[in-house]
Amino acid sequence: MPRLRKISGTKVVKILCNRLGFKISGRSRSHVRLSKETPSGKIGTVVPLHKELKIGTLKGILKLAKVDEEEFAKYL
Repeated sequence: MPRLRKISGTKVVKILCNRLGFKISGRSRSHVRLSKETPSGKIGTVVPLHKELKIGTLKGILKLAKVDEEEFAKYL
């Protein structure tokens, strides 16, 4: 089972957009807003563009995005 590890905010955005269907819906300096339309409604999350995100921050981003940690970890 792949585990989450520290990763840059830019790489998180790339994985969420290219692999999991999110689109960039906005940006303000050091943060990017991502959103995705699903049959049950709109899902969104915010990703800080830091060089290294802590594991807890990454888990929070994935929780808002309703993405399973194991599914995300496959693309690391």
